[in-house]
Amino acid sequence: MSQLVFITGASSGIGQALAWRYYQAGFSLALVARRTEEIEAWARLRGLDLARYQVYSADVAEVDNIVNATQQCLQRQGVPDVVIANAGISIGMDTAIRNDLDVMTRTFAVNNVGLAASFHAFIDPMAQRGSGALVGIGSVAGIRGLPGHGAYCASKAAVISYCESLRGELRHSGIRVCTICPGYIDTPLTQKNRYRMPFLMQADDFANRAYKAIAAGASYRVIPWQMGWVAKGLRLLPNWLFDKVLSGRPRKRRVDGV
Repeated sequence: MSQLVFITGASSGIGQALAWRYYQAGFSLALVARRTEEIEAWARLRGLDLARYQVYSADVAEVDNIVNATQQCLQRQGVPDVVIANAGISIGMDTAIRNDLDVMTRTFAVNNVGLAASFHAFIDPMAQRGSGALVGIGSVAGIRGLPGHGAYCASKAAVISYCESLRGELRHSGIRVCTICPGYIDTPLTQKNRYRMPFLMQADDFANRAYKAIAAGASYRVIPWQMGWVAKGLRLLPNWLFDKVLSGRPRKRRVDGV
């Protein structure tokens, strides 16, 4: 019987690339997204074996929605070997604009509460089995706050801290917790950016490196590694110099496109 990977946000970008990499490695797939028709179309295009994947419809921002999808997975496919909480959104915000507070609310609902809800139902059965991996997709943007990215940077910083907390809680359960922090990956999410993206990586290349890191039992990994050094360098800069370096940098587009 093949191993099973559960992936949220699997309809495009990193999630889709991870799904293909795990499928190539012989895993069965439990794929979650709001846009299930896009997953089905992709699966047909790739020629996936119908016996090796299931698609679940869920909006991870709605806790009961994603918890229901995880419970369906347990009933239909069993306890996953790997759970990747990949679903996330990235929208610029301006705290002075009222509507952008709603953007921040939605960002945290998807990127943080949705991540925890994606893990929730699997923890007890994984612990009973004594094995499993829970993978949170963070971001290099979570290492230091970027102007105009307040909601996204804060949410990804929270992913990093949450996964670290969870790792300590599950230390003796047999469940591994891994935080993967992508740099700039060429996906529909980043293609809208209007600033330079150093060390831009193709999604399939990222997925291959992430797969290897998870399989190796890594607890934390920045991909590509060069962005890890960039992020550490920025972390060491004093505030006055950091602010100067970022001064004038184009901001992420807000929900109205500005």
